Formats: sequence, C-alpha cells, structure tokens
Amino acid sequence: MGMAVYSFVTTWQLDAPMEQVWQAIVEYRTWPRWWPAIAESKRIAAGDASGLGEIADITFRTRLPYRVRFMITTTHIAPPHELDGRAVGELEGTGRWRLTAQDRGTLVRYYWDVRTTRRWMNVLAPVARRAFAWNHDQVMRSGEAGLRRHLAARARPPCTAEPAG
Repeated sequence: MGMAVYSFVTTWQLDAPMEQVWQAIVEYRTWPRWWPAIAESKRIAAGDASGLGEIADITFRTRLPYRVRFMITTTHIAPPHELDGRAVGELEGTGRWRLTAQDRGTLVRYYWDVRTTRRWMNVLAPVARRAFAWNHDQVMRSGEAGLRRHLAARARPPCTAEPAG
C-alpha cells in the first residue's frame, strides 16, 4: 500500500495590509493563539538570519478525531510575498504561501502538496479521501477566521479609560 497524495490550494482574502498578514504567517509560534486547529507550534532549529533552514514542529487538531504532526523546514523566503517549506513526519511534501497586495487588502494563496505516512490514513484513503479533504478545508477555514480576528484586534486602537467625573 503506497502513500496517498493530496494537493490543496487555499485562498484567503483579508482586509489587512500585506506586511501585517506576512508577520502573522511567519510568526508561526503564535499560531496557536489565533488558529484554533493548531495544538502546538514550536521551533526545533533556527535558520539563518532570513529564516531559511528554520525547522518548526507543528501539531494540528482536526475536526475529525485525529491529530496530525509534522516538522517543516523553511526552504525559500522572499518577504513579504513568498514562504515555502518542506514537511516530514505524518505528512510529507511541500507548503507554499503566496501573498499579493490587492486593493487595500491581501490575497493569500496556500499550496499544500503532501503524502500521508500514517498507515491507517493510507489504508483508508480510497474511501476516506473526501473526508480528509473536507477536514483539511475545515482546518484552513478556522485559520482564515482566526487570522481575521487576530488582524482586526491588532488594528483596533488601545482602549483608554476616561476618568469618572
């Protein structure tokens, strides 16, 4: 039984400047604060000054009753437009973020081309492929909604209290 292969393209249209969206995406260690599907995201090894070669350990909790864990190494970085990584672990393959300024907002495209390495996922792939794709979509939708909230909170001015009088 071979590994099941998946290719996903996710598009987010965000009403925030590209630099703010870029910062939120490259600061993956803060993802669990705003992305509900991220159980854990930590740095395993630092990369060079630009972040190239950095290795992150990421665990996703999904809508279906399982978690997915993999390590991803930054293989290409061109701020604030492109960020690529190579995943190994329970998923193996590549992820590519592409950001484009659009009107007053940012268009984000994420390309995720991976193979599953867990035996049970590969055994079930012929009958569960649509469920796995739905699950991926739910994870990414939760990321988009969380990022919208995160960016909106950062855009609001700090609260100031007026003295009672």
